Amino acid sequence: MKILIIEDEEILAKLLKKGLENQGYAVDYLTDGEAGQTRIEYHYQDYDLIVLDLMLPKRTGFEVCKNVRAKGIDTPILALTAKADVQSKISLLDTGADDYMTKPFEFSELSARIRALIRRPKVSLPIELKVRDIILNPNTRKVTVADREIILTLKEFRLLEYLMRHMDEVVKRVDLIDNIWDFDYNSFSNIIDVYINRLRNKIDKGRNKKMIETIIGVGYRLNP
Repeated sequence: MKILIIEDEEILAKLLKKGLENQGYAVDYLTDGEAGQTRIEYHYQDYDLIVLDLMLPKRTGFEVCKNVRAKGIDTPILALTAKADVQSKISLLDTGADDYMTKPFEFSELSARIRALIRRPKVSLPIELKVRDIILNPNTRKVTVADREIILTLKEFRLLEYLMRHMDEVVKRVDLIDNIWDFDYNSFSNIIDVYINRLRNKIDKGRNKKMIETIIGVGYRLNP
């Protein structure tokens, strides 16, 4: 899961980025509304959710929200506002925000609201993912292989989850970068290969028919 934060208080943006990355999300942040709207318009398919402050330089969060909704972009938006009056909240929701939080706020509540928004898929998703003898639960972050629980790092878990959601499809390396790593990731790094090898050691070891297949020059496929 990947999140875009648009927040002009850079210290807060960095704190939110760090906290969400510790929970396994890939996170980018920008500090003005104009750059934020441009990123959304060109890369909205890369993000599962947008955290949008309203008081931004160059272009307000209200304007950003209204403009991207006018273009048919329906990525969930969680707005951050310093205004607590009812009319401001009504205007915000009418502009196209899916939820809002009033500053200051507790990170734990922000995290819960993000989870709630991400759980509103356009199509119904299964609670558990199953491929052969692998069972992955996105909510508990528990993974079992042949009824035996295995321990994965957050990045390993997100990588396996993405492959399972696209089982029997060729997943391009760029898709893994866009959905699991942040915008500043160095695409020439071999970090994806490192994590794929770690996953293979945990889910493919001892199998006659391997599950993770390398598609040379393209990416990977998780075979059923």
